[in-house]
Formats: sequence, structure tokens, C-alpha cells
Amino acid sequence: MSPAKSNPANDRLRPVASRQNSLVKDLRKAFTQSAPCEDGSVAIEGVKLVEEAIRSSLRLRAVFVAESAAARAERLLPQLGHHTECLMLPDEVFHSAVATDTPQGVAALVHPLAPSLNDLFPPESAPLILGCAGLQDPGNLGTILRSAEAFGASGVLCTEGTVSAANPKVARASSGSVFRLPCLKLATAEAVAALREHGVRLAVTSSHNGRPLHELDLTVPTAIFIGNEGQGVPRDLLAAADERVLIPHSNKVESLNAAIAASILLYEAHRQRTK
Repeated sequence: MSPAKSNPANDRLRPVASRQNSLVKDLRKAFTQSAPCEDGSVAIEGVKLVEEAIRSSLRLRAVFVAESAAARAERLLPQLGHHTECLMLPDEVFHSAVATDTPQGVAALVHPLAPSLNDLFPPESAPLILGCAGLQDPGNLGTILRSAEAFGASGVLCTEGTVSAANPKVARASSGSVFRLPCLKLATAEAVAALREHGVRLAVTSSHNGRPLHELDLTVPTAIFIGNEGQGVPRDLLAAADERVLIPHSNKVESLNAAIAASILLYEAHRQRTK
């Protein structure tokens, strides 16, 4: 009987059984602290999200596969460059390093997009920037990034108190949009100065007063800021705003969820710009 052929994909997986392995420790730290590793890589989890990172031409530092999920990795591993380390972990070691209670068995350390401020101001079109001021829910930020990419925004600009885009929950909620769409974080004063320098009108949302959204011309260079989920847009940003925007809705509801409001704003901008 001839020997069974080995699977070339699984042959790439290096068995690692120790929780103290340096890459496993970095993965655990990145998930626990929701912050980049020393080399700038961030943690992501799930087959689809790892595939999105590959599709977005990001550099993957390492991929981790739980023993019980080896079959799921078969289609994934051939897509990886030779520089990417591929580790096979016992299930209990994998589970100790990731953030979810029921993981898919695939995770990675990936070097994220490193945009510059100029990326928010494309020369070929009128910038459309969605601003996040003190947004603390990573799910909201991820959803906003996904909507921003879907409706053709130039990027997302975050100010103080906003959750880090390196948070693994942001990547998951964005379905990979965080890998492609520029997302920068600046102090409020820096953000306002940059918008002024590039001739971008600064608008802020308000749940009680302002111009109704449909009356606002969103075909011109515009940045619209969404505020904190509970407190709204901070005073210093309100004072700097050129315009306050109101999304008309029933007075039975005090305010809209931040990500829902952002998606409505972005859809209206897209509608106006594609007439």
C-alpha cells in the first residue's frame, strides 16, 4: 500500500503546544488589551476576517489554527505568503489566547492599514469624512467603517475618547472595511485645523436642533461628526462647527444609535453625489 499523501496546506502548520510561545503571548495580549503589539500588528479572529485581510493585501505576521479547526484552514493557508508563520495550537491553548467564547478556531496577527492625513482628502473628488467624537462602543465604530466604505466616504476621523480601531471588535463589526478605509485619530484641535486647511465644511449631528439632513448640500467637501453614545458631540467641536445637522425622526425616540445615524448620513451623501 502506498503511503498517504500529506496535505501541503497542513504541512505549513507548525505545532506549538506552549501558552508561553512568544507569538501566542502576543496574540493573547493583543486581544486582551485591544491594542497593537510592539511591532504594530493587531489581532483578528475568524476565517472570513482573515480572508478579508488577505484580500486587502495586508501583511500577516502569523496565523493560528486550533487543532479542531484544521479542516477550515485548508482553503486559507494556500493564500498566505511564505513570510507568514502558521501555527497549529491545541484547542485549549487557542481558546486561552482569543477573545470570543465560541471561537471558529482561526486567528491572526496582521499589520493594519497605515493611512496618512492626506488620504482623507483625495484630490480627484470632494472629500466626505465621517467623524467620531468620543465614540466608545467598538461595534458602533466598526459598523460606521463598514457603512463609510459602502457609501463612498473618503475615510473616518476620530477624536479624543473614541475607541481604538485596533480593537478586535472593531475589525469584526466592520467586516474588513477597517483594512481598507483610512481611519485616523487626532486631537480635536488638530482635526479642526486639518479640515480648515483643506477647505472642508465641518458639520455636527444634533438630536434636537439643526438643519434637516435633506436640506444640507453634501456634494461639497464635508466632514460630519457623530458624538458620544450618551453625551453627544463635545462642546469644543460644537463651537467649531459650521453647521448642525438634524436627522428628522419621531419625537417618541430621543435619539438614534450612533452607527445608525452615521449610516443615514452617509446614505444621503451618497444619494446626492450619485444623482
